[in-house]
Amino acid sequence: MTKDIILKLKESNLLGRGGAGFPTWLKWDLVKKAKGDKKYVICNASEGEPCVFKDGYIIKNYPEEMINGIVLAMEAVNAFEAWIYLNKDYYSKYSNKLKKIIGKKKINLFKKTGGYIGGEESALCESIEGNRVEPRFKPPYLAEKGLFGCPTLVNNVETFYYASKVDKGEYNQTRFYSINGDVLNPGVYELEESLTMEQVLKKTENYPSFDFFIQAGGGAAGEIFLREELKTPCVGAGSITVYNKLKTDPFKLMEKWIEFFACGNCDKCLPCREGTYRLMEMIKRRKLNEEIMEQILFSLRETSFCALGRGIPVPFRSFLKKVMEIDL
Repeated sequence: MTKDIILKLKESNLLGRGGAGFPTWLKWDLVKKAKGDKKYVICNASEGEPCVFKDGYIIKNYPEEMINGIVLAMEAVNAFEAWIYLNKDYYSKYSNKLKKIIGKKKINLFKKTGGYIGGEESALCESIEGNRVEPRFKPPYLAEKGLFGCPTLVNNVETFYYASKVDKGEYNQTRFYSINGDVLNPGVYELEESLTMEQVLKKTENYPSFDFFIQAGGGAAGEIFLREELKTPCVGAGSITVYNKLKTDPFKLMEKWIEFFACGNCDKCLPCREGTYRLMEMIKRRKLNEEIMEQILFSLRETSFCALGRGIPVPFRSFLKKVMEIDL
């Protein structure tokens, strides 16, 4: 008798690779046990944060594995159909190729709408349904009431890729890393998930000889680490961006981050809508009011509606403290 895929996922201890690190088997099991006449599976290929490009690499090089993982999920949770939610660039590049692989399977392709927030799991359900692209109140969670009000499983590209590997007995506790910035060998690497950030940089021959800092987990919301702090695993979206400490203009870097957040949020909640605007004003003037900045970052962290707003303080606080030596 073939072992159940959810049991295989549990034994493999595969965690979701979209950033949250939730146990994959548990997410699938919750949707499987949920009550509903119809259920859906969504592959989130919206990947839109700067310096994160591993999912695009997988779609380009291993689309069959990704789709096989989606099919396994559909069978496991008894889904009516599935959707692959692609950002505009990936849709343009890979939709024809994916359609050929999908064939007559009940898997639909959908071009992402909205900004960066369109990749949030409840916002993408709103997008597919044709509604205004913004996050939903939770609970209910998507496992109970997701796409079209039905139980819905959402995982990202890399998670479905590894679900396929788990089913075939080919999962070896690896993950994909996007490495970029001031490095010699930028690109996507598949390496052991237990490696420290220092080991990842050294294994890929990207460890700098100059004084540097890195941003890990994403090129906007990722946390800043100094080189003496790199003896911990890289978590989140698996992105490592290297910056030359002497050559990096701190205000240009912060301006890049805040412009991304200001353009990428949905304007649903006041802290995120107004907070990003006020931060952008301050950063563009090249003059920081530390007291006001602290108040804005506190409000974003404590009162934003979704994880985008709550994540904005992470890069700024860590950068100001570690690189600019300003402790808010």
